[in-house]
Amino acid sequence: MSAAQSQTPLISKLEALQCHFTWDLGPSKTNFLRVSDMLVDIGAEKGHCWLGHIYNLRGFVQYKLGFTEDAQSFFNKAAEAFRQMRKADDGPWLVVNYGNLAWLHHHLGDQAESEAYLSKVEALMKKYPSPSQDELHAEIYAEKAWTLVKFSADRELVADYFQKAIRMQPDMVEWNSTHIMGLTAFFDHSDTGMEADILEKMRVAKEQDPENLLLAVYYLERRAKNGERVEDEARELAGKVLRNPVSSDSGMKALLRVYRKYLSIDEAVDLAEKALENHPEERYLKRCAALTLKWKIIRSRDSRPKQSMIDRAISLQEEVISLYPNCSFLTKIDLASIYAKSNIAIAEQMYQELLKSELDPADKQLLYNNYATYLIKYDRQYHKSLKYHMKAAAIPHQSFCRGNSIKALEKIKNTRRNSMWREIELFLENLQEP
Repeated sequence: MSAAQSQTPLISKLEALQCHFTWDLGPSKTNFLRVSDMLVDIGAEKGHCWLGHIYNLRGFVQYKLGFTEDAQSFFNKAAEAFRQMRKADDGPWLVVNYGNLAWLHHHLGDQAESEAYLSKVEALMKKYPSPSQDELHAEIYAEKAWTLVKFSADRELVADYFQKAIRMQPDMVEWNSTHIMGLTAFFDHSDTGMEADILEKMRVAKEQDPENLLLAVYYLERRAKNGERVEDEARELAGKVLRNPVSSDSGMKALLRVYRKYLSIDEAVDLAEKALENHPEERYLKRCAALTLKWKIIRSRDSRPKQSMIDRAISLQEEVISLYPNCSFLTKIDLASIYAKSNIAIAEQMYQELLKSELDPADKQLLYNNYATYLIKYDRQYHKSLKYHMKAAAIPHQSFCRGNSIKALEKIKNTRRNSMWREIELFLENLQEP
């Protein structure tokens, strides 16, 4: 028997595993770099309810980026984190972790170790079987849902996995909290008419998970959206967020969004600067502070805001670009939008450089939409702006930017005040849906 033939049964077993290597998380290096930065910003605070899952995903991402030693280290940390969190040496929560290690050792050429982890997976599945042959174990559903969220997977699929996990193990409050927060994003992008239902679900989830500040901020934002006055509660929550360890899961960015919408942009800037003052080396807080200053400058009624504020904003944005060198696309767009308020020549140069770069379709769409807005708002190039709105709309990826570009084009079509209206009408009639 040849070496290839002898490996066939092993490959079949590996492909049947439920783990990151078999979940089709996409081939894009850009996406893995983005997720890597996201996981670093979440941090590895001891006691984080998703710590084992964080380490598991970090291990897989490091493998995809070519760092196999780091990958194994993170997979080992994941196993230890699960043992500490679950207060048990083994359990179904290790199925995904052992599957990852089986795949990793296979790719490293250590087939004996790969088979050893396969045996561990089989033993766990016998000891902790799923409810039926057609269903996965609750722990696997939960980890799969949590992982797919990071890769912007289909929201309905993610919701289905979370619901199955929660139905099987309703006592896992962190699963429900994460599921509910995901549902709010889903409802924000759909016309379900279930606002009262999601608000009640959030209220119950918050009662069950009172220490989850991110959930508390989401709930506050949802109530504010319904017309409630939340200023005092927002300021009280800000105090709690400032006292907690720095993490993208702390609720800071979501709270800044609440401040911007329902308090004031000035208070949002002050909150971000205070957080950064408390932790001056934290790159995530620099990103938050840069974001709030961009909001203030873009929304300023002055054609040219104070130079000192623009200088501070530019300095922060440039620092954020250096701190996130592999995932600086969005920050560069933010920086270009700031320059549009102060130096249109530099803004145009930045946009031209971005337009020449290799981007995923979703990023291209976002860039085209932003450039179209810039062209009409700052450069008064109406026809060119419409051409870029058409480029954004033509990319079959459902997003806010696509909807915004389509809305801009439909306005021209309906008013017929632009010589391009007939061209736009034909374009919209033949537009491919995602």
